Amino acid sequence: MNNNVVLITGASSGIGKAAAKLLLAKGYKVYAGARRVDNLKELEYLSARIMSLDVTEEDSLKKAVEMVMETEGRLDILVNNAGYGAHGAIEDVPMSEARRQFDVNLFGLARLTQLALPIMRKQGSGTIVNISSIAGKISLPLAGWYHATKHALEAYSDALRLEVGRFGIKVILIEPGAIKTEWDTVALANLSKYSGSGPYADLTGRMTNKFRAGYRKGAPGPEVVAETILRALRSGRPAARYAAPFQARAALFLKRFLPDRVLDAVIRFFLN
Repeated sequence: MNNNVVLITGASSGIGKAAAKLLLAKGYKVYAGARRVDNLKELEYLSARIMSLDVTEEDSLKKAVEMVMETEGRLDILVNNAGYGAHGAIEDVPMSEARRQFDVNLFGLARLTQLALPIMRKQGSGTIVNISSIAGKISLPLAGWYHATKHALEAYSDALRLEVGRFGIKVILIEPGAIKTEWDTVALANLSKYSGSGPYADLTGRMTNKFRAGYRKGAPGPEVVAETILRALRSGRPAARYAAPFQARAALFLKRFLPDRVLDAVIRFFLN
């Protein structure tokens, strides 16, 4: 397989790990990065090259790209997966935490992309896969800062796609819905920390119950998103964005056609 060198961020769990395992099984050369290197051992056993990678640290980003280039001499696919949500009411979440979410979910991604683009432009080919969320298009209460980062990522990716397409570089957005990963554990811990008491406590309790039911009981595993990433990579003319699973596509369909007032009413009803 040509053009098969992949760098994946946030590969220690969830979507990043599932994508790495699937791409390895399909013959891609995978470089898997994460802050929790110990959690990458399974991927190493599967022949991935693992690395410590913190997307908020400039030196860490540069070393990751240098490692790939020193070994392979090229970088064909960058999967920007690292991200997290620190939920809580907009009034309650400290600005330092809001900025950190942007640092991880957008600015770190953007800096790593800046490092990858000259390589891909010189090659005349490459693919940037940005893991967004339907949260970039549909906002829920008590998650405003997370939604803001994903909404920004949508706009960023659209602009990037228009800029780099003439160099043979593709930009693809993946928009997952609720997926059974560790993501909600962090989100809910922060939700309780920031808004577990005070004027938003009652809403926090309802949101917590809904998230636990949605992410732990009814949600599919991250493999469904990994399959979507693979399908996008194999397409000669990939779409600008792919939503997964079916429930995510259905939610975006409703968002497209329902007036804001009606959608707000639907969300309020869901949270009661």
